[in-house]
Amino acid sequence: MKSPLVTVLIDTYNYGRYVGEAIESVLGQDFSKNDREILVIDDGSTDDTVDQLHQYRESVVYLHKPNGGQASAFNLGLELARGQIICLLDADDYWLPGKLKRVVEEFECNPEAGMVYHGFRQLDSRVGSCRGGGLPLFSGFLPANFHDLLGYILFPTSFLAFRRNALELLLPIPEGLIIQADAHLSALMAFVAPIIGISEELGVYRVHGSNLFSDRSEKNSARQELRIKTRKLLMHGMKRWLTDRGWDLRDADLYAFFKQWDLAQEGDQFTLKTPGRIKISRHLVQYAHYYGPRLSWRHKTVTYLNAAGALVVGYENVHRLDEWREAVKSMFWRETAKFGDDPAHL
Repeated sequence: MKSPLVTVLIDTYNYGRYVGEAIESVLGQDFSKNDREILVIDDGSTDDTVDQLHQYRESVVYLHKPNGGQASAFNLGLELARGQIICLLDADDYWLPGKLKRVVEEFECNPEAGMVYHGFRQLDSRVGSCRGGGLPLFSGFLPANFHDLLGYILFPTSFLAFRRNALELLLPIPEGLIIQADAHLSALMAFVAPIIGISEELGVYRVHGSNLFSDRSEKNSARQELRIKTRKLLMHGMKRWLTDRGWDLRDADLYAFFKQWDLAQEGDQFTLKTPGRIKISRHLVQYAHYYGPRLSWRHKTVTYLNAAGALVVGYENVHRLDEWREAVKSMFWRETAKFGDDPAHL
């Protein structure tokens, strides 16, 4: 039996209300069904997922497993996958027309590439709004360029595709990763082979209030603790993988790369335990420095100003510094206007 060119791996857990739309977005692609397979790995759902999938029994390979988290679902799916290219899709997201063909074209044009990823739209299903993701994408072998490595942002699961022989170097995914298993793959793939970023928006990321890692619209200590635990596991696994393959973690570029992760971790920890004024000020100074390649000059300047202001107002009021600055600027412009001056020339 001929192996398909592409395997679409859909992971799901209690997303019966969404999984049909995800599958339909794959079936609707202008791509030969003989050249792709769809695997749906159900990580122990207890809702109506099985009933929702019944209508697709001729189109997908469905496997239900005991609940073990995203890494265990990916590991099982990747064992079964037969495609040369693996495209991931979370059951609560969906793809836009042309996605598969466009991704395959990039792999064919770039035979050394280990990963292709692309832009996306973000749908907030709670209010019905949709906007572009607006995140930068990079192409090439990132460790060869300090700016690109530090500017690299990990994209959500559904917008990642991997060349199978490169992906195998990263398996198995540590099964302690209940969520963010895709981050293990996309972060380390940058050190395995060149990656290709496509600016076109080829999929939709759905925000619905239950997104375990990325949605921070509600204060939830359990989610914060899960994010902190997950990031710790990710960093440990990445460092071990890199060290085992001869990378020197003392290298300035790698140190800065992981310092970004440390700062993100520290930021989440602050929401659980309020830092002192010196600690939040130091955090902001380091943020402006290590995240510099991702920041505009204005954002970087404001962050340094906030670091100074934090020594006065403390963590609880840092977010108000921007508001106060804008208020002072508006008052200045109003006072200047009284004397007939044009603020644009000041």
